[in-house]
Amino acid sequence: MPLDDDGQVRLQKLLAQSGVASRRKCEELMLAGLVEVDGEVVTRLGTKVDPRTAVVRVEGHRLPPMSPHVYLVLNKPRGVVSTMSDPEGRRTLGDVVADRPERLFHVGRLDTDTSGLILLTNDGDFAHRMAHPSYEVDKTYVAEVEGQVHRGTIKKLLAGVELEDGPVTVSRARLVEGSHGRTDRERSIVELVIHEGRNRIVRRLLDHVGHPVLRLTRTELGPVRLGGLQPGEMRELTRTELGSLLDRAQL
Repeated sequence: MPLDDDGQVRLQKLLAQSGVASRRKCEELMLAGLVEVDGEVVTRLGTKVDPRTAVVRVEGHRLPPMSPHVYLVLNKPRGVVSTMSDPEGRRTLGDVVADRPERLFHVGRLDTDTSGLILLTNDGDFAHRMAHPSYEVDKTYVAEVEGQVHRGTIKKLLAGVELEDGPVTVSRARLVEGSHGRTDRERSIVELVIHEGRNRIVRRLLDHVGHPVLRLTRTELGPVRLGGLQPGEMRELTRTELGSLLDRAQL
C-alpha cells in the first residue's frame, strides 16, 4: 500500500484496501461512528493514520496492521515432528513448508502422533506471545479413544481431573460418536476444549479416565478453525482471525 511522504494513509483508503468494504461504504462506517483508531472513534473523513502502528477497529473488530509478516495455519499430518529441523532425520514442519521463502517459527507444538491445527509465522514476537502460558487460548481436540465413553465420564472431565503434574480444567467436553463394531474393538469419539498446553495433556487426561487415545486431532485454536484444510495443506489467517489473535496476545 503506497504511503504519503509522512508515512501515513487516509483511513478510509486503508479500510478499503484491507478488504473491509468499498471506499464509499468505509466512509459510511466512519460517519456512523463505527471505526476506532487507538481507542478513539474517528468520524473525520480526512483522517490519516500510520498503517504499520495504528490499532484500528471496525465495529469492534481489530484490523491487523500493515506488516511484512506472514501468519499461516497448517494441518499438521500425523507423524510430522513439531520442529523446523530434526537431527534424527524425521519429517518435520520445516519439510512441510520447505517451499516457503520466509524463515518460519511454529507457535506451540503438537505431539508427533497428533495431527491438526498449528500456526506458523515469521513474527517472532507473535510466536513467543501466543506460546506463553499467560496468553494461551482455548484449544479444541477431537479424540478417538478406546472403549465406550459414558455420560459420567464426561461429567468427571468437566469437574476437573488431577494429574501427576497438577489439575487440568476442561472447558467443554462432549461425546461425538460411539460404536460397538462386530470385529472392531469398542471405541468412542470425544471433543474436548482445554486452555493449557502441557506436554501430551489430552492423551494423559483421557488415559487417566480410562480411555487411551487411538487418534488425536486439534481442530481449533482460539478463533481459528481447521475447517476443510487437508493434512499438509495450509492457508493464511483471515483478517478477522489475525486481528483476534493479536488482541489476545496484546500486540
